Amino acid sequence: MNLRRLAVRIVAVAAVLPPVFLHAAPRHRWVLSANENKLDLVTGAQRMVPNPAPDNLTLLDFAAFPPRVREIPNVPNTVLGPPSNVAFSPDQRHVAIANSIIPDASRTNGWRPGRSIHVLDLSQDPPGLATFEGQGLQPSGLCFSPSGRHLVAADRAGGTVSLLRMEDGRLTPIHSLPIADPSVEVADVAVSPDDRFVVASLTKTNQLALIRKEGDRLTDTGRRISTYGKPYRVMFTPDGRFVLTAGAGNGNGLDIDALTVVQREGDDFLATGHVPLAAGPESFDISPDGQWGVAVLMNGSNSGIKSPIYRDHGLLVLFRRRGDQWTRDQVLPTGAIPEGVVITPDGRHVVVQCHPDRELRLYRRVGSRLRELPQRIAVPGMPSGLGAAR
Repeated sequence: MNLRRLAVRIVAVAAVLPPVFLHAAPRHRWVLSANENKLDLVTGAQRMVPNPAPDNLTLLDFAAFPPRVREIPNVPNTVLGPPSNVAFSPDQRHVAIANSIIPDASRTNGWRPGRSIHVLDLSQDPPGLATFEGQGLQPSGLCFSPSGRHLVAADRAGGTVSLLRMEDGRLTPIHSLPIADPSVEVADVAVSPDDRFVVASLTKTNQLALIRKEGDRLTDTGRRISTYGKPYRVMFTPDGRFVLTAGAGNGNGLDIDALTVVQREGDDFLATGHVPLAAGPESFDISPDGQWGVAVLMNGSNSGIKSPIYRDHGLLVLFRRRGDQWTRDQVLPTGAIPEGVVITPDGRHVVVQCHPDRELRLYRRVGSRLRELPQRIAVPGMPSGLGAAR
């Protein structure tokens, strides 16, 4: 066949193909920021804002850069608890957002614990939103099971870990496991990639709790893993080899805090090391390939301007895995009171929430280093919870 006839055939076939085959749209690379307006941290303490604007969400798609941005109004959420109160389902169709507190003017602190969890449906345009009542009190950290059939919640004011069934965008509570006294503050949870274990951070006792997951049931193994400082965020590496958690110490200075590395061998979990970070870790994320991660640290920026340890900026730390060892590789300044941090689904960018500035700062991975980009994304609230699709 000569080239002219071949070209005619290609054009003829292309003419009958659906547009999706001719111009395949890039895969969505979702990041979601939960922003609140009712609770402010800039004075160094929690302060309820009078007559606040409604809380909201900012949905970003990093399939292109700069990312496409969409605002979703009137979705209550809170800065209280780890920024892991946002969790994407494995199929990337749904996002769960914990709504941990309810404003209550009769309370001294201005709020009381809640139970609700929102589910955002990204398969709809505009995204659909539904709210469900969870089983535990003050759901905080959230994590989906690898199959997406279950959502696991850390119930900070209840001392429990809850298991909810996820089906067609609906959440149904099916089991609640008491794991600690409520004063211990169960802050976050992580589900192992093989769906056999859940690890929960017990903030006030400097421990992780190891929980066995079998079908629709959770069982406390009784195993408690010691951590550096007060563990908050907790995550498994994608290969299930490690559990990482970042903890702040009990001091009132700018002492260096650390990441605790827990190594898994079969059913055995053992804390094997610590990675010095900086002062006041708030959150961290692990790259999709499991070979590096980032953490954000308060660095005194949440202490109030009159405090002797006040600093006008937070810190972003890059850490790296080399075999079974983890090391700190880079420290960068970032905005004050950095709440959440995520690595985008393609591993190219890092997003940092800057609470008082009401903005997201962006960083790009260049070789083995991070570089801050000039683009910043304003959000209509104080960004407080952050998640990325995987």
